Amino acid sequence: MIDFSEIFLILPLIVIGFGILVSLVFEMYSKQSEKILPWLSILIFTITAIFSIATISEPRDVVFHNMLSVGGNTHFFYFIFNIGAALVSLLSIDYIKKYGTYYGEYYILLQSSVLGMMLMAGAKDLLVIFLGLELMSISFYVLAGLNRKKLSANEASLKYFLLGAFATGFVVYGIALIYGSASSTSLDVITADFSPLTNNLLFIVGVLLFLIGFSFKIAAFPFHMWVPDVYQGSPTTVAGLFSTGGKAAAFSSILITLIAVFSNSAQNIFTPYLSVIATLSMLFGSIVAIAQEDIKRMLAYSSISHAGYLTIGLASGNEYGVAGIIFYLATYTFMNLGAFGIVAMIEGENESNLTISSYAGLSKRKPLLAALLALFMFSLAGIPPFAGFFGKYYIFISAIKADLTWLAVLGVISSAISVYFYIRIVVLMYFKEADSELIIHDSRTGLLALIISSILVVLLGIFPGTILQLITSFI
Repeated sequence: MIDFSEIFLILPLIVIGFGILVSLVFEMYSKQSEKILPWLSILIFTITAIFSIATISEPRDVVFHNMLSVGGNTHFFYFIFNIGAALVSLLSIDYIKKYGTYYGEYYILLQSSVLGMMLMAGAKDLLVIFLGLELMSISFYVLAGLNRKKLSANEASLKYFLLGAFATGFVVYGIALIYGSASSTSLDVITADFSPLTNNLLFIVGVLLFLIGFSFKIAAFPFHMWVPDVYQGSPTTVAGLFSTGGKAAAFSSILITLIAVFSNSAQNIFTPYLSVIATLSMLFGSIVAIAQEDIKRMLAYSSISHAGYLTIGLASGNEYGVAGIIFYLATYTFMNLGAFGIVAMIEGENESNLTISSYAGLSKRKPLLAALLALFMFSLAGIPPFAGFFGKYYIFISAIKADLTWLAVLGVISSAISVYFYIRIVVLMYFKEADSELIIHDSRTGLLALIISSILVVLLGIFPGTILQLITSFI
């Protein structure tokens, strides 16, 4: 017998799944699919995002024999994934024509990757996490090499696939050891027995392997080696999705797996590992980003440093850390997608205009784009009163509450270093003259996506307490 209450609760997953099937039909049978699929994807993502945020206050529940969770922060993650994908779709309408790679499967892969992210965030079983991870990852591997005529895209796709498969091996071995020691893959069972299980060496090794596998996915040092080349070789809009949606999905999986630690029902024995990863990621990403001349590589190393800030929240192992991570992921999604979106609009044919020096004098030629990019750079740098500042502030507070003040201090130092390479772009745009003519193709849909991103960044900066209160009410 069909349980319609369960169907209603998993409606976001059903909408995306149904959207993939409809998109496949349009791609196969309609000659207008090139015009229909972008807007159909945007409609599907927008409906799912609105429904998710509207039902966020639904009582937290589990469905499908305790395989999926619904309501609360699960739906908040659904909102982040879908609104981010909708912005990527808007940015992609004109970009992939300019990039010379319109393929109908682009939007279908985009929808499939989001479905994988949603499964990861809503999982109540390790096997569902693995299922979502593979669905997201396989879609990402193909999206990275979308332009198969470009050697850099082929290289990006191959590197991502090989290292992604290697990382998945760690996750699978980790799940096997966790199952062997806990006799279950159910996260509820593992959470209930977490403290006794930490006395079992196999369980500890299993969780560490699981964390190492996901350290690749969040692009943390020293598992970051794929990031610069993949971001540089991939379509710019797709790189934006990798750095936001993919990172948020990976962190959501870590959070639900270690929920016993964050609810203070078990000791966080993984703090040393997570603290080291956080420190190395922050400092390495911030320092190496300074030397980059390609803006996509600069944003790639920036992504590594932000993975470090987020990992501080994991090392803290308290409710403040969980709330800080979720808030930070929301703000990071919109400010980083905005930054990548502007890069996509300024990028010329044959991947020109991607050097940081290309942005010199942008304020005189495209004042609106320059102003929006300055806003995103200030927010990424963590300068108040922008949303990025409050994201870092909540993460650092969680570290202090967990007696990891030294980690918070290192985070502040890393943040201070990162100000240089973010503000450098603003200085170039407003205080340097252009050396050569920069041809920028206007994109109304791209500009709409940038304006929406900037509004969300500003709103999160104005009402951080309200958002944080909403998040903490569901932890």
